[in-house]
Amino acid sequence: MTTGATGPHEHFGSGLPAPERTLALGRDGAAVPADTPPGRMWIRLYREGRPDGSADTPARAREAVSAGGGRMAWIALTDPGRDQLKDLAHAFGLPPLALEDAVVAHQRPKAELYRDVLFTVLRPAGYDEEAEAVRVGEVHVFAGADFVVTIAHTEQLDLDALRGRLEDRPRLLARGPLAVLYSVLDHVVDAYAPTVAALQDDIDDVEGEVFAGARGSSRRTYRLAREVILLQRAVDPLGGVLEELMAPLRSPGEHRDGGPGPHGDAADRERLYGHLRDIADHQAAVRERVDALGQLLQNIMAVNGTLVGQAQNEAMKKVSSWGGILVVPTLIASVYGMNIPPSPGFGWTFSWPLTLALMGLSSLGLYLVFRRNGWL
Repeated sequence: MTTGATGPHEHFGSGLPAPERTLALGRDGAAVPADTPPGRMWIRLYREGRPDGSADTPARAREAVSAGGGRMAWIALTDPGRDQLKDLAHAFGLPPLALEDAVVAHQRPKAELYRDVLFTVLRPAGYDEEAEAVRVGEVHVFAGADFVVTIAHTEQLDLDALRGRLEDRPRLLARGPLAVLYSVLDHVVDAYAPTVAALQDDIDDVEGEVFAGARGSSRRTYRLAREVILLQRAVDPLGGVLEELMAPLRSPGEHRDGGPGPHGDAADRERLYGHLRDIADHQAAVRERVDALGQLLQNIMAVNGTLVGQAQNEAMKKVSSWGGILVVPTLIASVYGMNIPPSPGFGWTFSWPLTLALMGLSSLGLYLVFRRNGWL
């Protein structure tokens, strides 16, 4: 698991915005907003996997879990403001560097350990079928020994619905903050499947358009290729994230101390590991499917280029064939009419009809030859 610093957030070097933010948002959107309005927040307390009240503020939630009794706090925020994050950082000792990243969603999927807090970034995705666009959001999860914070910058993840499903499974929720993290991860990975299926339908449509020679198919193919790349950026890094999360559960003695651990005994750890391994299988299947879609679109673009080249060749064959057919009578007329001086027989009655017949027969012969060779 990547280990991060825990000191105050300092900017070194040029003082420019973080590279990740600039790459994700462009130069115009790279600057962190000076102030952000507060977002929606709820705080729930749990004891042994069952609801045990709520709290109005992060400070009260910290007091509740610090009082003992095996309580766990789950704080969920949607598009939070800076003041809300400052309150969280003060109450639960969240790493300032990670909190700065949580203000503006721009991170790639990752898992970083800041002493006793595990910071995980996930990128849920959905598909807008009308616009034929992949919509990628971002979810940040801070998991400590007795608390978990979920920060959503997306409409693809319904934290209220997720909380309801987890509360219906108190045995899973009793395993602590990691159970919430893994459930969020499971939901994000499972939501990739309908996104990939919808994208596959549009790629099948554009494939048929390419072979039918429909206009605009090249532009649509290129646009879908960009959407596949966007989805790959959300899916591909999850393999490394899952491996980092599974490693401490697979071999607890081989990894550094610190960070949240599953509540319960070795059997509970084994169940969580099996849960993560199932998520990893789903992620691998999605990744393979997305990579296959990218390769398919590359093949479609190559076939489209070949078909366009063939169409141009066919057009050139037709133009060249008709040009050859017209050149021969033009040549006969030019030679006969301009280069043969007046002489006996020049004014012969049948000279004009024979000249026309020669031009017609030569043109007909060339037409038949080109037609037999498939040029016309």
